[in-house]
Amino acid sequence: MLKTVAEVMTHNPIMVNPQTPLKEAIQILAEKRISGLPVINDAGKLVGIISETDLMWQETGVTPPAYIMFLDSVIYLQNPATYDRDLHKALGQTVGEVMSKNPLTITPDKSLKEAAKMIQEHKVHRLPVLESMGKVIGILTRGDIIRAMAAE
Repeated sequence: MLKTVAEVMTHNPIMVNPQTPLKEAIQILAEKRISGLPVINDAGKLVGIISETDLMWQETGVTPPAYIMFLDSVIYLQNPATYDRDLHKALGQTVGEVMSKNPLTITPDKSLKEAAKMIQEHKVHRLPVLESMGKVIGILTRGDIIRAMAAE
């Protein structure tokens, strides 16, 4: 029988809000040995996700986009908007400034196979699990899927 997301997900995940200080989120990730946290607004709706990937900018910094000068004009060889986003993440002090917005989500009734396919295709490490009203009820990680495979 096919397993569903609800059977494998981590229920009641730890969540933060956009105003949470970045240091606090980093402390939670380190102490709980997890790699990401759903970010919810005051109404309990998912607004983003903060992960180790988002936090790496804090340590590594960013490199300005390459450009060339031509006839007194600057021509960027890379999208300067990407640089702005990465710079914002590198300098951010709250979860809301650093988080990834509009994360990929899934519902608890979906099959584990469908979830694994989404994770693989979109190259993400976790999927927040939303109930019908849009509230986060769980999180499904790559590790959860691997543990479910091992239990079979």
